[in-house]
Amino acid sequence: MTGTQDLTGLAALVTGGASGIGAAVARLLTRSGARVAVLDRDISGAPDGTLALTADVTDDDAVRIAVDRTAAAFGGLHTVVSNAGVGAIGTVADNDDEEWRRVLDINLLGMVRVARHALPHLRAAATERPGAVSITHTCSIAATAGLPQRALYSASKGAVLALTLAMAADHVHEGIRVNCVNPGTADTPWIARLLDAADDPAAERAALEARQPTGRLVRAEEVAAAVVYLAGPAAAAVTGTALAVDGGMQGLRVRRPA
Repeated sequence: MTGTQDLTGLAALVTGGASGIGAAVARLLTRSGARVAVLDRDISGAPDGTLALTADVTDDDAVRIAVDRTAAAFGGLHTVVSNAGVGAIGTVADNDDEEWRRVLDINLLGMVRVARHALPHLRAAATERPGAVSITHTCSIAATAGLPQRALYSASKGAVLALTLAMAADHVHEGIRVNCVNPGTADTPWIARLLDAADDPAAERAALEARQPTGRLVRAEEVAAAVVYLAGPAAAAVTGTALAVDGGMQGLRVRRPA
């Protein structure tokens, strides 16, 4: 996954594409030749060369308008990267019902809304570009590993993983591939804010780095490379897959040198 595959002629939509992992994905898609629209609540950080559209994934009408504008501007839609999401901290006792609804509305139902409105365009594209039509979700290591103080966030990402598999089964015969990436702890603006709020930011960062076998946080560009691979025609035989980009956090149990 070098990020050098040729995506010329493909039209892509990236939600949450104006910062963090989403912006890295949008930049790499653009460099790979795709025409890219970015959907975000704040588009000030949208990468150069992208079509920046202001929308909130909790607003079904706004999502529909943004998806349709993307397809109209590009003459179709081949690839959707559903990346918009928020974090949450605490045990099940720490977040009230309203916060559960808010996070699930963004992290899970936001992806449902985007897919619902993108599917007609993707179906049309699948008849023209077999193997090149896809939906890729940004999931998380939290979907497959128990992390402390992440009950709500983990539940939302576990639902994203299940949604990915169900959608892959539903749409495989339509020529639409559905996959997800499961990043470990990534060096993103959300993690930066989390560290800034810690009593000892340096110690907290060291703890986050230490729990990944590589000993460092995942870079947004590394997640983007995985997303672009799954989104592009090089992954024409890949669907229903959760690709971990986690520095070995899920599968490895390493010993630190003495």
